[in-house]
Amino acid sequence: MYGKSELRDDYQDVPRPVGAMARDLADGHHIPPHEHRRAQLIYGTTGAITVTTGHGVWVVPATRGVWVPAGLTHAMTCAGAVAMRTLYIEPQPSWHLPTAPTVVSVSPLLRELIEDATRIPVEYDPRGRDGRVMELLLLELAPRPVPALHLPAPRDNGPEALHRLCEAIREHPGRRWTTPRAAAFAHMSTRSLQRGFAAATGMGLARWVQQAGLVHAVTLLASGTPVTAVAAELGYATPSAFTAMFRRTLGVTPSAYFADRAP
Repeated sequence: MYGKSELRDDYQDVPRPVGAMARDLADGHHIPPHEHRRAQLIYGTTGAITVTTGHGVWVVPATRGVWVPAGLTHAMTCAGAVAMRTLYIEPQPSWHLPTAPTVVSVSPLLRELIEDATRIPVEYDPRGRDGRVMELLLLELAPRPVPALHLPAPRDNGPEALHRLCEAIREHPGRRWTTPRAAAFAHMSTRSLQRGFAAATGMGLARWVQQAGLVHAVTLLASGTPVTAVAAELGYATPSAFTAMFRRTLGVTPSAYFADRAP
């Protein structure tokens, strides 16, 4: 369709500051942990993408992308069919782009620029029309404050018991992970768990459990699961209770989160 390579390695050493790749991925498609020399904007015009790094987990719908700095190991998984449109950018200090993974709001203009960039030849004319498109794209790429669905990972040097607990919560987000239950799972006292968990993740246990549930909910919603089924799986008494929590946390309803414009 686009006549360009779908291999990320083919964009790392091109003689231009920006390389744009289009790739259509199926629901559930997983790209295992890897890294590359260039920074990357991971973005999909459909579905939702879960990006996992040592810093934590981000889940983004089609109104947002995840910025991954150069050299950072990351993995990604698709929820729903994802039309991935990704950018590989040569790090340049003068561009003032993020040095840590972060969420980028994708405005309608930025979306169209990204789509256009995937059709531009790899060795585009930097002084011609294509070069101007890439320049404007970089200007529009500046991160904007948006409600980010981020699940921070425990620090690498944190207790192994907390790493196991976080994995268990992510695998079973619908369980009632009360402090006593979580403490028993981790073989810790409730007081030690509360202090240790906040120190290791920067977030209290209750909020982390809620965020883990939201990560799971967004992946289900992106795959077409009805809100009623998602609410039931996460243990909410009614869909309206789940929707209220979703809006309170992310600022929009589940349907608006996947709408074709930023909230």
